[in-house]
Amino acid sequence: MRVLVTGGAGYIGSHTTLALLEAGHDVLVVDDLSNSSEESLRRVTELTGRTPGFVKANVRDEAALDAAFAGFTPDAVIHFAGWKAVGESTQIPLTYYRENLGSTFTLLEAMAKHGCHRIVFSSSATVYGDMSEPPFTEDAPTGATNPYGRTKHMIEQILQDVAAADPSLTVGVLRYFNPIGAHESGRIGEDPKGIPNNLLPFVAQVAAGRREKLMIFGDDYPTPDGTGTRDYIHVVDLAAGHLAALGKLAEASGYHVWNLGTGNPTSVLDIVKAFEKASGITIPYQIVARRPGDVASSYADPTKANAELGWSARLTIDDACADAYRWQSSNPNGFADA
Repeated sequence: MRVLVTGGAGYIGSHTTLALLEAGHDVLVVDDLSNSSEESLRRVTELTGRTPGFVKANVRDEAALDAAFAGFTPDAVIHFAGWKAVGESTQIPLTYYRENLGSTFTLLEAMAKHGCHRIVFSSSATVYGDMSEPPFTEDAPTGATNPYGRTKHMIEQILQDVAAADPSLTVGVLRYFNPIGAHESGRIGEDPKGIPNNLLPFVAQVAAGRREKLMIFGDDYPTPDGTGTRDYIHVVDLAAGHLAALGKLAEASGYHVWNLGTGNPTSVLDIVKAFEKASGITIPYQIVARRPGDVASSYADPTKANAELGWSARLTIDDACADAYRWQSSNPNGFADA
């Protein structure tokens, strides 16, 4: 299968690109490298012995995307490209709406023009907001609490409407919360530009001496230790989930939603302790005020994905922390060390 992957040089995208190539698919990555590195794709080639195609472009660039589709003629699309930090989205909401919604409009138009009828969308468990209590099933009420989550929620609505209007379009929406870990080789992993917005890369950078200490946003949530709990899922399991969804869409039609997760809530302090265990390094931290837009707890019920996709999370929090430490210790400055 020929698969076009938007945002394929990023963290989840690069791991999914690797998994696609290992499974025998041909891949074209479209990525503007605004929060990623082309080095990740060079290392994917090193690990798989196969080279993904690459177009450096923002997915909102209609001409570049049209040319990519015309030259590659994809059978399916996996859509990762987008801005993704909850806190940042509350500060620059217009950027989030422009980038995340605009790229989806351009992508769907290019798909329609070039006869590509299958898309897997990287959504988020943030769409569940605080409308119901976890664990969330796919039919739980949705309504995000921050601009980032709202863009994901809006895109889901757009995809559902477009699929209803075009019976030839098959859509798989994957909702997940916190991907963590790295490839077991230590060659690819999470390498955010600037100050990390996600927990584990920040913890890893503290361990590597790049950051003085971890800031924990609130310890007064109604959770066992007061810190927020999330469904942390190993990025390798997550990549496998995207392949499983892609395979399912080959035999399905219409619009589908699946949660990808472990089904187990893990707190911020649990992650810190697991990383200390994996690395042997004490992680200094400071409790600060809650972050705007955050909820106390969010974790998925993955039963539907287990049953319909034949997929389940295999790797543990300890595995993820060990892999993340291997990646960070081998690449203290991320892909810049190349």
